[in-house]
Amino acid sequence: MTTERILEGLARREPAALARAITLVENQRDGFEQVLSHAHGLLGRSGTRRVGITGPPGAGKSTLTEALIQRFRAQRLSVGVVAVDPTSPFTGGALLGDRIRMESVSLDPGVFIRSMATRGAQGGLATTTEEVADLLEAFGFERVLIETVGVGQTELDIARSAETTVLVLVPESGDGIQALKAGVMEIADIYVVNKSDRPGADKFRQEGGGGRSKAVNRADGDWETPVLSTVASTGEGADELAAALDRHYAYLQAGGRLADRRRQRLAARTRAVLERSVRRWLLEGTRVEELLALRLDEVADGRRSPYDVAAEILDQVKAGGGATR
Repeated sequence: MTTERILEGLARREPAALARAITLVENQRDGFEQVLSHAHGLLGRSGTRRVGITGPPGAGKSTLTEALIQRFRAQRLSVGVVAVDPTSPFTGGALLGDRIRMESVSLDPGVFIRSMATRGAQGGLATTTEEVADLLEAFGFERVLIETVGVGQTELDIARSAETTVLVLVPESGDGIQALKAGVMEIADIYVVNKSDRPGADKFRQEGGGGRSKAVNRADGDWETPVLSTVASTGEGADELAAALDRHYAYLQAGGRLADRRRQRLAARTRAVLERSVRRWLLEGTRVEELLALRLDEVADGRRSPYDVAAEILDQVKAGGGATR
């Protein structure tokens, strides 16, 4: 399907066109930037709220995501989901392979679910995921959920692309919290202790992952990060989580915080897109690989360092000697 046909399909709100647009963006095929530029002009029109849901594997994020979708649909809100698993490819299925079966929402025309893996994010997983979220917002979904697996830098970047970040933990997380504190613990807007029907849940919740049941989110000044209890498999606590999401969004709206976050996000996006374009130009529009091959033996036998060779290649590119004629 041509880019023009995809844009026409998006204008008619055809799910098939949306799916093709996402594939175009994931694989950065010809025309993907045209589609994204079109989508950018539509952002902010449908009152979309973006929610990032992250946490360690096995915390029940997917089940909690399903419970949230059900709450949103009960409010007649359309929902788009981007599910990211940077550790394993997908073989198909509604969401995250065998880790979840979303029978309750997968056939709902008001719900669109797309899974992503690193194999389809050639220009940086976080940037590509945010671009897919843009497509969902431009399509008109009122809630966009971005679910990630793990707590690495990629997940932090993806979570930052949302207005509200939910960190999902389980009572067994225990000492593992210490490893999270320097990263996602500090940017989470809401903590959720899922599977809270398990032993030790109350104690873990009271500790709040660090000695408090509430903590001040440094990124948002005086926002007190609530620590909620859920049992996602039964839906228990999902209403409280949905209410907390509303409270945080209202908090962001007050004092212009929402607009500030959006500006920061767009600035970061522009830098990421520029970096991606420069990387592509270096690899495709210059003789970098050829120049590297000429010096590789010298690097391998220790006569020159990678830094010396990189500096030489960059100097040649700057001077025009590395450009493809």
